[in-house]
Amino acid sequence: MTKNQIRKVYKAKRAKLSAEEIEEKSMAIANQLLALPVWEYQFYHLFLSITQHKEVDTEFVLHILSGKDKNIVVSKSDFKTLEMQHFLLTDATPIKINEWGIPEPQNGIEIKAQQIEVVFIPLLAFDLHGNRIGYGKGFYDRFLENCSPKVIKIGLSFYEAEAQKIEASSLDVPLDYCVMPERVYRF
Repeated sequence: MTKNQIRKVYKAKRAKLSAEEIEEKSMAIANQLLALPVWEYQFYHLFLSITQHKEVDTEFVLHILSGKDKNIVVSKSDFKTLEMQHFLLTDATPIKINEWGIPEPQNGIEIKAQQIEVVFIPLLAFDLHGNRIGYGKGFYDRFLENCSPKVIKIGLSFYEAEAQKIEASSLDVPLDYCVMPERVYRF
């Protein structure tokens, strides 16, 4: 299957999930994350879930990070340049849902990509080699290229890895881990 075909399959799978299933699976993913050796760092980038796309609810991960007193970084997307701007999430950070349904910070303390040590990545599908498929705009690939080469990349997925290898371009950045409700993949 092509990337677009895989996207359609996983969007259709997600569309069938109930709010209860999303909550249950998202909590299980957060619990699986606790076993990863990634908690000694300070700057963690977290995506804020797009509810209408039935993404993994990162509220549970947010609570873990807050409880561990970590610096949480969230992004604002520029759909003209396809770049993201990163802000420290504080109690004073204004969050607004943009026209694409993405909750984003409006302003705040800007954080450079090179400062971020761990990135939690939204995705639709992934394979056994750590290749992933997102929504196709390349926001995360561009962002990850600007991070330190040592940045830890963690995908969050409701579904198992695709058995067939996902075609990857030279611009695609593979994952280090992908966390599911039942297990963790290490690449």
